[in-house]
Amino acid sequence: MFESTREYLKTLGLPPGDLFDMPTSTARFADGGGYRIEVPTVNSAEAVGALLDTATRNGIVINRVTETYGMFRHTRAEIIECCRLCAQYGAELMLSIGPRATYDTGATVLSPQGVRISYRLRGMEQVLRGVEDIKRGYDLGCRGFLLYDEGMLWLVGQMRKDGALPKDIIFKTSAHLGHCNPCSFKLLESLGADSINPVRDLQIPMMAALRAAVSVPLDIHTDNPPASGGFIRVYEAPEIVRVAAPVHLKTGNSVVSSHGQITSAADGRKMADQASIVVEMVSRYYPEARQSPQGSSDLHLPVA
Repeated sequence: MFESTREYLKTLGLPPGDLFDMPTSTARFADGGGYRIEVPTVNSAEAVGALLDTATRNGIVINRVTETYGMFRHTRAEIIECCRLCAQYGAELMLSIGPRATYDTGATVLSPQGVRISYRLRGMEQVLRGVEDIKRGYDLGCRGFLLYDEGMLWLVGQMRKDGALPKDIIFKTSAHLGHCNPCSFKLLESLGADSINPVRDLQIPMMAALRAAVSVPLDIHTDNPPASGGFIRVYEAPEIVRVAAPVHLKTGNSVVSSHGQITSAADGRKMADQASIVVEMVSRYYPEARQSPQGSSDLHLPVA
């Protein structure tokens, strides 16, 4: 079915459909690793410290820590401490851009239509504030930023290219954008995304098709809080690595109720334990998979 359209997709560098044969990806991170462990919703310095300390005690590596509360809601001291901890343990830190729909004065986000709008920015002033958030975070030591708006991604990608933002910044797109097909991923990559997070419930053949369309790392959830459906797919983690490498396996936020809450040291310890389960599953069922080592990063880590 649809053969002529499928053949045309190939000319654009797109897969001809979802890849039900689930081919093994041979792509890797620059260090040779096939996967990294990312823990999102780590929304306080004490949670960051407890997460990384517990992970070390558990004998696992956390490669990336992602904050989702909104960086403009954190004090300078809090952000500096998060940067220091991540540098100490050799983990990337991704800070989420603060100005977004849920913090705006507009009421649309609270309506049924607001679910479709997600966290996209309303008006040019909010875009400007988002850029200032990046500049503030960079000045405090962060080099990685989580974006929720395609237009802002285009802007800051262009600013980075033109030298209006530093060249060593990394941009990651959120699952809250709702992207879930290879065409959308190809667009995000062209706009400057350095890693892309699909929606959380994609089937593995769909993930394989995403990998066929783009070269940037994929950021894929293996577990979720109830606010995102609450599903846990740790037994699928080995196959996700096999077809989607290089991939960040996102794990740990199933221990909290939602993404935007402040997390505690106790939450950080539970997140580390959940991450340990994911590493165990990959090691047991796909032992040839290699995780990127501690301190391996696609961005410059400030000195601790």
